[in-house]
Amino acid sequence: MTEIETPADMDALVGKKLGVSDWLTVTQEMIDLFADATGDHQWIHVDRERAAREMPGGRTIAHGFLTLSLLPRLAQNIYRIRRRSRGINYGCNKVRFTNPVASGSRIRLHLTLKATEAIEGGRRLISENMVEIEGQDRPALVAETISLAFY
Repeated sequence: MTEIETPADMDALVGKKLGVSDWLTVTQEMIDLFADATGDHQWIHVDRERAAREMPGGRTIAHGFLTLSLLPRLAQNIYRIRRRSRGINYGCNKVRFTNPVASGSRIRLHLTLKATEAIEGGRRLISENMVEIEGQDRPALVAETISLAFY
């Protein structure tokens, strides 16, 4: 894990790969809970029997936005700012869902810091995120995200 003292110390890491997360298994329970939270119960996500008949690979797939929502969870073991009062997800410049994540698949995050900008009380961090699916060449997600880290 990359550990630094303050948000300003992130400036020295611009252009560098911060690390790779641990593997996380995307379970059907996670998919079902996300469907309940968002109201998106499309059969490709929640109907195991139909997916077994009609989906390539015979499994349901995670919502793309579920994969996106897992970025903070995956990133928590990649880097840590010791003296930070709070961090806020600020948004995304670009998000692409490039490969579906089948239920039961393992994913992990590759995180690179693209840029930092000084803001009042902290730093704006722009990161390149690539979510790998174990055993597949094409990533599940590629996203440029923005977060705020405050002193």
